[in-house]
Amino acid sequence: MEHGNWLSNSLVYLAAAVLAVPLARLLGLGAIIGYLGAGIVIGPWGLQLVSDPATILHFAEFGVVLMLFLVGLELEPRRLWAMRRPIFGGGSAQLLGSAALMTGIGMAAGAGWPLALVAGLGLAMSSTAIGLGALAERNLMGTRSGQSVLSVALLQDIAAIPILALVPLLAVGSAAQHAEGSGWIAAAKALVVIAAIILGGRLLLRPALRWIARSETPEIFTAAALLLVVATASLMQSVGLSMALGAFLAGVLLAESEYRRELETDLEPFKGLLLGLFFIAVGMSIDFAVVLAHPALMAAVVLGFLLLKAGVLWALARWTELPLLERPVFIILLAQGGEFGFVVFQAAQQSRVIDAPTASFLVAAVAVSMLLTPLLLLVADRWWVPRLALREARQGAPRPAEISEPQAAPVIIAGFGRYGQLVGRLLNANGLSATVLDHNAEQVETVRRFGWPVFYGDATRLDLLRTAGAAEARVLVLAIDDVEQSLKVAALARAHFPQLTVVARARNVTHYYRLRQLGIEAIERELLDSSLMSGRRVLELMGWQPHAARNQALRFRAHTIELIEQMAPHLGDEQKLIALAKQGRQQLETMWAQERAEQAALRNRQGWHGEAGGDQRHD
Repeated sequence: MEHGNWLSNSLVYLAAAVLAVPLARLLGLGAIIGYLGAGIVIGPWGLQLVSDPATILHFAEFGVVLMLFLVGLELEPRRLWAMRRPIFGGGSAQLLGSAALMTGIGMAAGAGWPLALVAGLGLAMSSTAIGLGALAERNLMGTRSGQSVLSVALLQDIAAIPILALVPLLAVGSAAQHAEGSGWIAAAKALVVIAAIILGGRLLLRPALRWIARSETPEIFTAAALLLVVATASLMQSVGLSMALGAFLAGVLLAESEYRRELETDLEPFKGLLLGLFFIAVGMSIDFAVVLAHPALMAAVVLGFLLLKAGVLWALARWTELPLLERPVFIILLAQGGEFGFVVFQAAQQSRVIDAPTASFLVAAVAVSMLLTPLLLLVADRWWVPRLALREARQGAPRPAEISEPQAAPVIIAGFGRYGQLVGRLLNANGLSATVLDHNAEQVETVRRFGWPVFYGDATRLDLLRTAGAAEARVLVLAIDDVEQSLKVAALARAHFPQLTVVARARNVTHYYRLRQLGIEAIERELLDSSLMSGRRVLELMGWQPHAARNQALRFRAHTIELIEQMAPHLGDEQKLIALAKQGRQQLETMWAQERAEQAALRNRQGWHGEAGGDQRHD
């Protein structure tokens, strides 16, 4: 019976995720809200396909643990040490400031100070899962706002033990209140466990992983990676610390190891599935009976603590000089309640600091705030961020001055990211000057610090292209990352500067064809040559002579470009494109088969057995 129940629940969870997440992405809502919506639909207040969300929530929390382990793998110890100020400075300011404000307002509203303090501490915590999950979904982890969210999340995990140790002490007459030195004992145990994880990681982890890797059994290495995460999480949980914090420490210790990438690859699928399950469980756990019993009060509490935390976070963002356009994401991802609030309110109820109805109400408030977060991000994307950008433009927010003086360099480079910089360095090394335009203010400031004379300017503006010297220049290097902007600049150049030869970067074949339709002939696919260099290296490692591998790569390059040109007139005719692709592959195979036959015939005529340089491989 239990086996059947487990199987049916798995079927429900997987089916809900497979249906809800693609639908949410199609509507532009993101994966997280898809998981949350799926949980609401299948939970006790939806179709009632699952009746006990609490059990699955505890299991799914392991997804948060895995996520923090993988985040730790991206942070080397010295980089983590460099983050100590934002973690303990900004993180403490957010947690203590938000908790103090909410405690004061709760007491002013007539609540007893123990209830007000517990509510303030629980609501001050933010959701690590939703925060870091949203950052990963938006590829913002490397930004300043992403690092700030991570810093606050880490501080909250560190603050877990003192908060949980404090909750029983608030219960009048409880045994814990009179347990002399119990808080100090818990803190000492926590320090011992943290020290054991750090020392054990330094001394034992790498040798143990090296020994396991020698078995050359991939599934055992995956099992060892899971064992590592589970063991560190269990150690931290045994002393009342956050499981996610222990996994994060283990990840940091392995950030510089040779097994970092393999661990990431092995654990990433587990993390994604379990995080999705966690969000589904959060959606199922929302008690709509509590929400519907006091809708006005619930709306006031949720709106109130979101606005209070947002105010604290806005002040923190200004204090840390976070870029204006990154503040909405920073504020929204940390203003919500978090999964740790569930633990705080449950512990407070068990210690009789708060009663069961109050605990259920606060848990529902946290869950509703978590549900609102993806929706608030969508509102910010469509309303708040564009207005901040407009305000920056109108009020003269600090940014590099646009190009204003006419330039006369023979080459213009539009876009100076990873692609444009390599082109610029090659030209500079050969004595050619270039006028460089980039519309990313932070990129301009960064590159200027390295001595490059880069101008701030939007190359899609005709007046700025004229100022950059497009009427007299000979070559325009189109290295802009955004496809639509790239096409717009190409169209301007063709229409207004016919003497200008455009050398364009194409992100993919579709971009290539659209540039060709504009009359651009000098087009380079950004990954073609780097991919061929990798393939050439593989040929050499497999026994090909270096010059033979080079020749094969060059011939393949020429064949690929010729095939793309053959396919260009047939865009939209899928059957014709497929036929041309198959024909091109057959031509390539025939060409190389003929070459191998000619090489073999030559060796037979000369009585040669592959030891000279003319052969493709070492035999």
